[in-house]
Amino acid sequence: MNLRAVTERATALRALLNRQLPAFAEPGRDYFLSRWLFLRFLGLIYFIAFVSLWVQIDGLVGSNGILPARQFIDAAREQLGPGGFWRAPTLCWLNASDGFLHFLCFSGVVCAVLAMAGVAPQFAFALLWLLYLSLGTVGQDFLSFQWDILLLETGFLAIFFAPRAWRPGLGRETPPPRIVLWLLRWLLFRLMFLSGAVKLLSEDAAWWSLAALDFHYETQPLPTWLGWYAHQLPSGAQKFSVFVMFIIELGGPFLILLGRRARLVAAATFAAFMILIGLTGNYCFFNLLTIALCIPLVDDTAWRRRIPRKFASSFVAPAAAPSLSLVRLSGTALLAAVVLFVSNAQMAFRLWPWEERPPQSLLRPVRLVSPFRSINAYGLFAVMTTTRPEIIIEGSHDGVNWRAYEFKWKPGGLKSRPRFVEPHQPRLDWQMWFAALGDYRGNPWFVNLVVRLLQGSPDVLGLLEHNPFPDAPPRYIRAVLHEYHFTDSATRRATGQWWTREPKGLYLPPISLNPASNRDAGARP
Repeated sequence: MNLRAVTERATALRALLNRQLPAFAEPGRDYFLSRWLFLRFLGLIYFIAFVSLWVQIDGLVGSNGILPARQFIDAAREQLGPGGFWRAPTLCWLNASDGFLHFLCFSGVVCAVLAMAGVAPQFAFALLWLLYLSLGTVGQDFLSFQWDILLLETGFLAIFFAPRAWRPGLGRETPPPRIVLWLLRWLLFRLMFLSGAVKLLSEDAAWWSLAALDFHYETQPLPTWLGWYAHQLPSGAQKFSVFVMFIIELGGPFLILLGRRARLVAAATFAAFMILIGLTGNYCFFNLLTIALCIPLVDDTAWRRRIPRKFASSFVAPAAAPSLSLVRLSGTALLAAVVLFVSNAQMAFRLWPWEERPPQSLLRPVRLVSPFRSINAYGLFAVMTTTRPEIIIEGSHDGVNWRAYEFKWKPGGLKSRPRFVEPHQPRLDWQMWFAALGDYRGNPWFVNLVVRLLQGSPDVLGLLEHNPFPDAPPRYIRAVLHEYHFTDSATRRATGQWWTREPKGLYLPPISLNPASNRDAGARP
């Protein structure tokens, strides 16, 4: 085939792709300003995520932390061999020292600032994705939350949504790729719809009876003081709130598919819903990230009507924006094919139980991309926790007199008012909530935490509010389980307490770094 024939076929393919794009297009609607807002808001969220992690990184995965990154990489190198990077993708294969972890966090902050400033946005978002993936891999249990994978998936799509120029301006930009625009909308659809679907599919009685909010505000990981007030609402109001929530999570996503006005309603509804959730519970940057995903639902015309006229006048879409190249059109089409195939397979796994093992044709692609955590399934609170067990860690020099360690944000003292900490995520406090729902044998990191406290690790102690042993670490440590409840209005007025609690026994029996001391402590009454 000669060069002329190749050129003619390429031109025909480009024409075909451009004819198909109107299926994704909305005539007369531009998304230049929407993309501008989305990318800068996402840059801000990345900035928050990296700074929040940076101030905790030593205590979590530093060399003297709870789950050292260096040990993780050494174990991965031994077990996975030369191809380990593809099973555990991280730049820490090059270096897993504390200094390199700080370098990754610092680089993330710098790239987030570049993204917010609109400097080399595509390059900045590519680096942000790689850096956060690297930290997420070695972060192990402490970076395994749904907003971590949601940030990676959103950031991955942002690479292809961002302008390619080093210093783009609205008058010089290529149009936002409509295929990627719809992939972002599809991500929001999956996030919201699956959040509602998993609650019903779990067959949990609390959700089916609409009673879940009778428990949720006091049993969620880190409630706010407004969550205490929400808990005082009558049961009828709580049931009505659950009913509205199901309408939003199960019905709202379909508004995304029903045209411009319906999408504007969906964007406003989801944003308001996230604000209400953020007022009653600390969910880190999850609420901000979901609101960011609402931005691509809103076209430039709608934005110009809602922002100050002086500000809006500076955003003028190019009169004749350049069209996308064949290579970029083909690349975005391939991206869409992969994302749609894998995400639909994941949804099928969530929505329909398989009597037998799912076919390899579905499993293999999902497993292939899963280490990169950039195409995911979602769904929070599938089963409602109806009680609130809390772990109190105590230390002792003699095995008789015990003093409690205090955490910065999770419930401890009965008169301590629940506080706002979002969008920062105190990751140890969050993990303590999950640990209390299980057993220390199923949470090896918890035993590592206790060992670090026995060693008096300054990095780990820095994650806590109060160390009751400032001079020397204790000889013994144990963990006691209590069940916490919000007080009612009368009790709080009378006592000043936000919480009540009752002991439920030992979570972890007394241990020491000295095996003989362990036997002595275990024998004490």
